[in-house]
Parts: sequence; C-alpha cells; structure tokens
Amino acid sequence: MTLRPNARKGAEERGKVKEDAMFAVIKTGGKQYKVASGDMLRVERIAASAGETVQFNEVLMLGGESVQVGAPLIEDAGVQAEVVDQIKGDKVINFVKRRRKHSSKRTKGHRQKLTLVKIGEIMASGAGKSGIAAAVGTGSVSATALAAMTGASAEAPAKPAKAKKAAAPKADAKAEAPKEEKKAAPKAKKAAKDGDDLTNISGVGPVIVGKLHAEGVTTFAQIAAWTDADVEAIEEKLSFKGRVGREDWIAQKFWPAEGVGMGKDHTIFATVDGSVQFHKGLKNRTFISVLPVAEAAE
Repeated sequence: MTLRPNARKGAEERGKVKEDAMFAVIKTGGKQYKVASGDMLRVERIAASAGETVQFNEVLMLGGESVQVGAPLIEDAGVQAEVVDQIKGDKVINFVKRRRKHSSKRTKGHRQKLTLVKIGEIMASGAGKSGIAAAVGTGSVSATALAAMTGASAEAPAKPAKAKKAAAPKADAKAEAPKEEKKAAPKAKKAAKDGDDLTNISGVGPVIVGKLHAEGVTTFAQIAAWTDADVEAIEEKLSFKGRVGREDWIAQKFWPAEGVGMGKDHTIFATVDGSVQFHKGLKNRTFISVLPVAEAAE
C-alpha cells in the first residue's frame, strides 16, 4: 500500500509526537510503574486525602526526547499527582483444602487498600524545591502522623493525657505504701533480733512463725522446753494437731551436749537433774546441756 505524501507526512508527525512524549518510571509501594502526564493510576495506599497533590520522588527512569536512567534513582527528579480517591482493589479469594488434615477447608478473602491518582507534571529536575508533600505509604508512618496527614480529629491523642492524670493519684498511693511498709519493717527486724529464726525448723514457714510469735514463742529454747501438755496446747491453738511431733520440731534443730542424750527416735532427754542451757557450737548448731544442780549453783 502506497501512502500519499500528505498522509505519509501526517503519520510521521504523529509517530514523532508519540516518541517525544515524556514518560517516567516511578517506584511506590514496592512496585514500579511507567507513567505519563494525564494517566490514571492505582497505587498502594498513600497517606493523603482526596484532592491533595503529592509527589513521587523515587524516579528510576525518564524518557522522551532524551532518556535518563537512574543509579538507582534520578537525583532531584519527581512526578506530581493528584489524589482522586481512596479505594479498594478487587476481592481475592484464597481457598485451601488439606486432604490429610481431616479434609479441612478454609476460605479467606482479601481486598487490597489502594489510592487512585491522576499523574500531573513530570519534573526532570527541581523536585526538591517544589514544596509538594512526598507520597508516603500508610505502612511507613505512625498512626498519629497518618491522622495528621488525612485530617483526622486531633482529639484522640489528647485522651491518653487525661488517663495519665487520672492514674497519677494511684501512683501517689503506691508511693505512700512503701513508706508505711518501711515504718513497719523495723518492728519485724526488732522482733527477729530478740528471738531466733524459727524458719530453720523444717516444716515451719513465715505464716507459722507469725502464729508462734503471737503466742509468745520466739526462741528455740522455748520450743525445746515444751512438755507434752505444752505441745498439745500449742497444736490446739494453732489448729495443726500432731504436727509438732510428726515433724519433730523439738529435736530436729538441737544437738545433745553435756548431760543430754538422744534416743533412736531422735528424742532428746536429760541424763542428770539440773538446769537446761543452750549454746552455739560447731556449724552454728544449737546444743543443749543440762548442768547438775551443784554446778548450776556455783
């Protein structure tokens, strides 16, 4: 087919215009797009409201009369665009069937959040001085910054401040509580200094120690001097019948010394008549001695 001279000239001019039209390759949301002025483009959600103008500063390539390729980006280049609307992409259905998992089936749908923009001016240079806000993805900014960009109410950040003020009295109450505990602590230490550490007896914990102190029992000597009647009385008061004998409180923390013997059941008994004395010895153990009446008198 032979074209007339005028037709051939028109086709050449149209091809030249098409070749000379400026375009850019930009990167946003982890994807690359080839754009030209006037194009409508759907990109990953941008933190901007409809009607605002944003600028894509990650330009990988510029084409037209001359081609520029970035390494990886072209310095000071940018593509401006107007935000048309915040939209959602087509629904994607993901269906999973597990044949060996009791024929379990699962259907999951997803709609990607997108921003519809209209490409405006393509700038080969001077993008840094344009004064247009950069196009930033919603996943790259904090919730507070996103609310500020999209024009959301600024009252939301103010609410936590009220909560902090309301929480202040509780903090003061907690601060006062340790002071009271500190005041009560010296009394407990004083009581411990006056007596022995009864928790060294197997089976005796802090709760039982408190009950024993309430009954006036604070030393090993007092426990060692208990008679059967005393043991029965203390077990009745503290509601643990048979425990003193079962756990052998009287014998387990005392070792026999002069004038004292120990049976096969670890029962300590006096071998002579006299006065009972307690003293510390090897490995900080408490030993019981019975001094004869004559020696005790001396």
